[in-house]
Amino acid sequence: MSLYAGIDLHSNNSVLAVMDEGGRPVLQCRRPNDLPRILADFEPYRSDLASVAVESTYNWYWLVDGLIDHGYDVRLVHTTAVPQYDGLKHGNDDTDALHLAQLLRLGLLPEGYIYPREQRATRDLLRRRFMLVRQAVQLMLAIQSSFSRSTGKRLSANALRRIAPSDLEALFPDVSTRYGVLLQYKLWLTLQEQITNLEQWVRKDLARPGDLTRLRSVPGIGPILGMTIALETGPIERFASVGDYASYCRMVESVRLSNGKKKGRGNRRSGNRYLCWAYMEAANYATRFNPQIKRWYERKKATKHWVVAIKAVAHKLARACYHLLRDGTEFDPKRAFG
Repeated sequence: MSLYAGIDLHSNNSVLAVMDEGGRPVLQCRRPNDLPRILADFEPYRSDLASVAVESTYNWYWLVDGLIDHGYDVRLVHTTAVPQYDGLKHGNDDTDALHLAQLLRLGLLPEGYIYPREQRATRDLLRRRFMLVRQAVQLMLAIQSSFSRSTGKRLSANALRRIAPSDLEALFPDVSTRYGVLLQYKLWLTLQEQITNLEQWVRKDLARPGDLTRLRSVPGIGPILGMTIALETGPIERFASVGDYASYCRMVESVRLSNGKKKGRGNRRSGNRYLCWAYMEAANYATRFNPQIKRWYERKKATKHWVVAIKAVAHKLARACYHLLRDGTEFDPKRAFG
């Protein structure tokens, strides 16, 4: 008799549920987030346990890796795509865990991808860079705003990068304003230094440098965007078609149609937001510096809103990157924008 397990994972505890082939619960319990304790609960059912469904929360690494290391077949749940159950008057963590086991038993569980742990830390490190860059930009905008309020003039980003601390101090006669600006400026310099060090570390630790070389043949994709796309994509073989990859990159419209009429939106959060950001950044650069892509973009913008036009460019770049990663080729602008 096959058994199916579901784990509703929280920040400090997990709710375990085991279900038999007939849909009857065999085990329901709440345990602290302690791997040996969870393994001990599953041990009596180990020989019959077909699979374990683990909710894809922010802290799933330790649990999924630990279960896999001990020989369990683990399925990572695509949380935002899980169909909600109807008809229950009362729902709680126990019913949530049983629901995951039920979907697993019926073969209806939407699954997420378990990224290989060898490159997982490097990918997450590049995501930290994304956060640090946003903080650096916020500090830069705050300095520029203070400068505009005090002088009525505009301080460009390039001018701020060239300015010396002593010159910046002279621009603000008010002592309190000067103190605040210098504090932000020192934090901004520190962030810039750490971002540079982080980029060098990630470039050194990239597993497949050949993929980065191919990605950089695409207009608008430099070393940072190339590393982001390579690490967030992972093995290209996990995508059955170019359409699946474009959808994962959030390049496909989220809409529901019936008889040609719009009936609402689909799951807009489904997909990888970092890949979406990378391809949109690449599209903005490509339309500025590549004449052929710029002409294609201008033709599209003449009939569509410019946001739709730039998203169309990003969509084409994503499809092109799928093919060059899959086939080991380089970018051909005539095939993409001819």
